Amino acid sequence: MPTLPQFVRPTFEQALTEWKTLLSERGFFTELTWIFDENLIFEKDERGQNHLSFQSQLTPPPADSERVAFNYFCDFEARIVFYRLGSARGKSVCLMLCDTWFEAKQPDSDFVRRDDWLISFHAGDATELEEVVDQNRWQQRMIRNRPLHDLDFSMTLRAVHEILAHGRVLTPYEHFALRLLHGWSQPPGQFAK
Repeated sequence: MPTLPQFVRPTFEQALTEWKTLLSERGFFTELTWIFDENLIFEKDERGQNHLSFQSQLTPPPADSERVAFNYFCDFEARIVFYRLGSARGKSVCLMLCDTWFEAKQPDSDFVRRDDWLISFHAGDATELEEVVDQNRWQQRMIRNRPLHDLDFSMTLRAVHEILAHGRVLTPYEHFALRLLHGWSQPPGQFAK
């Protein structure tokens, strides 16, 4: 594991201000649409090429979910990345990522590092993204072996909902226990389905 620089996390507001300043300097929209792992849609186009789009209507993030993700990621000694995928309907479509894997990303035109915060910013390019509203396309999306490895480190909406409901992300055992409790509350014969 790489040696981490000395850092002090900023507030969410400070990081967001820095992010919007960078986007403005690059000529991108500063009004943001925050998405999470379940909102990403990787699929093959008619030529067999990978295509990235997103949806925010089928699994909408709750209000302030980007702040929940930021606060959760701040608990880890790993780089947080504000990541812009592209634009849609006059807004920048963004994710928040976190992992030590990003330490290998050196500062360049794509990744702007703030080592004093242990945060990087990836503004991306002028890509216009399609927002998908078709549930079948979303259900048929590529989930494994996605082509853009950076996005494997995004927060899930499930984790955001668990933090909002329980104050933390649940353990695998707790997920199993909730399934059992849910099954017991169903009419007889429904649990096996």
